[in-house]
Amino acid sequence: MLLQVNTVSKWFGGLQALRDVDLSVEEGKITGLIGPNGAGKTTLFGVITGFCIPDRGSVVFQGEEITKWKPHRICEKGISRTFQVAKPFDDLTVFKTVTIGALVHSENVEEAEIKAERLLRDLKIADKRDKLGRHLTVVERKRLELARALASSPKLLLLDEVIAGLNPAEVDEMSQILRDLAKSGLAILMVEHIMRAILSLAHRAVVLDAGMKIAEGDPRDLLRDPVVIEAYIGKEDAYA
Repeated sequence: MLLQVNTVSKWFGGLQALRDVDLSVEEGKITGLIGPNGAGKTTLFGVITGFCIPDRGSVVFQGEEITKWKPHRICEKGISRTFQVAKPFDDLTVFKTVTIGALVHSENVEEAEIKAERLLRDLKIADKRDKLGRHLTVVERKRLELARALASSPKLLLLDEVIAGLNPAEVDEMSQILRDLAKSGLAILMVEHIMRAILSLAHRAVVLDAGMKIAEGDPRDLLRDPVVIEAYIGKEDAYA
């Protein structure tokens, strides 16, 4: 197993954001992480990537415990993420932003620039290479966020609503990009509220509610689970 999250709990003052959460991710597989707003999904991402230190439990990646590692060290180890609200560097070009990310595992700047050019082509934003971050549209920011995360050559990619806000054609295009990434061997853990995307992409899904894992399995089976329907589908329009 590439990633194992073992009985992780996290408090913020008197609020328990995660309660004994277990989760695992396999190489080359897409795992969905779903649940209503406030379920603890983004907090769990923070724990896995070192932005939050859990109060209990452990995170193991490639057989090595990384629970208290700093974010930059975890990135170097092979875990990268996107953020729900993409915030590119306002005064850096698309090309320079991705090049900086590529320096993590590049021998020199020239190698990083070659990698950045390839990623911009793959994600169909090569024509935006000289555009400043502050001038990007929402869709362009999401693609830049993904390119920047991929630039560090991760083995595990955490995606925080990378599909949300896209129109149907853009959803299909982004979905195909993610399928291709998984086929190349990349493991993906994705938070997403658009259930159409989870159903078409995820090999399995984990459901959180109030910081607890309440279900896990095939996404189609989960959507028929009364517990999931009560906790998630009943609270929000999952097909919005």
